[in-house]
This record gives sequence, C-alpha cells and structure tokens, in this order.
Amino acid sequence: MNSFSQHDYMLWTEVGVEGKVIKRLKWAAEFNTRFDLSGVATYFPQVGLEYKITKWLRGSVQYRFIVDKNKYGNYKSSNRLNANLSFKENKKRFSYGLRLRYQYAFDRVSTSSYDADFDQAIRMKPSFEYDLKNSIFTPVISGEFFYNPSYGPKSPGFSKMRIAVGSKLELDGPHGVSFKYQLDKKFYDFSADLRHVLALSYIYKL
Repeated sequence: MNSFSQHDYMLWTEVGVEGKVIKRLKWAAEFNTRFDLSGVATYFPQVGLEYKITKWLRGSVQYRFIVDKNKYGNYKSSNRLNANLSFKENKKRFSYGLRLRYQYAFDRVSTSSYDADFDQAIRMKPSFEYDLKNSIFTPVISGEFFYNPSYGPKSPGFSKMRIAVGSKLELDGPHGVSFKYQLDKKFYDFSADLRHVLALSYIYKL
C-alpha cells in the first residue's frame, strides 16, 4: 500500500533522576525531548511516584506537562495524568512483563483528529528481557497497543501500535542507560506515516 512508503523519523531523549521516599515508595523526575527532521517537535517534564505492591506488581502515577508543535509550527501546551500497573516476573535470566496505563489529557487544544500520544487512551505494553551472561547488555523487546475509549466514528477501539527492540546497559554505580529502535503505526489512518524512532534514556539513581 502507498501509505507504507511514507516514513517519519524521530529521535527521543530522556534524562532523569529517581530516589526512594520510603522502602516501597519511589519518586522520579524526568525531562523528555522528541526531535523530528525540523527540530524539537515535543518536550515535556514529568514527575511521578511508584509503589511496590508485591515482588511482581507495582503501581504508579505520573504528571506530565506537554509542549507540542502543531502542524502550523506553533507550540501548544497541555497536561496529562498517567495511572499505571506494572507486572514483572523473572525466570533465571529471562524476564517478562506487562504495563497497563490509563492516560487522561486535559487543557489540550482540540483538533480534528485523535492522537493516541496526547489524548485519552488505555495502553497495554508487554515486554521481554534477557540478561546476557558476562555482558553489560540486557536485550529488550516490547510492543504497545493504544485503545481509544471515547465514542466517535472509529472508536472506541484500538488506534495505534508500537514495536520496539533495544537494550538496557548494566553499568557500575547509579547510572541507568537504555536505547531502543521503535516503529509506530496508526490503525485506520493509512494516510499517516510509519514512524521510525531512535530513543535514548539516562536515569541517575539516588
């Protein structure tokens, strides 16, 4: 199909810091920037709290202040809340997990088209990791599915998916580094580009 010959390229960067409030409660603060071929497309600071419910289950909430460039080249701001449940199980060197997220955007300038990244959505993200023996690399494969719960001509229903492959780096000290290559594609919108993303992340753990 002609739509798959159209491609969009982006670089995502994340820098952050995290620490403990009490034994099971962790805080985090991050700054994310998304670049496209014309420069900064989106940036957002984010703060959040995560609570370890059991060994394999964590709950978290996050607030994100988003500044996004629209199709006219103007930057518009909005706010978003995330509520997450993250499941993770380890079997020797192999790990598998699932993150469930409900995101709610407010003070967002309405547009004619729904955007799963910025509007209301339910997201499901399964992931798989393997800790390579005698290596700093931990390969990660993940997928993510966006469900639009609002009512419209093409909703409720799944609106978008992502597939990513990358790695975490096991470094000495309080440094968390990861990278991934990701493909994004919207459902039901064949005029939208297939998005290629290179994402880099650095987190300092207090």
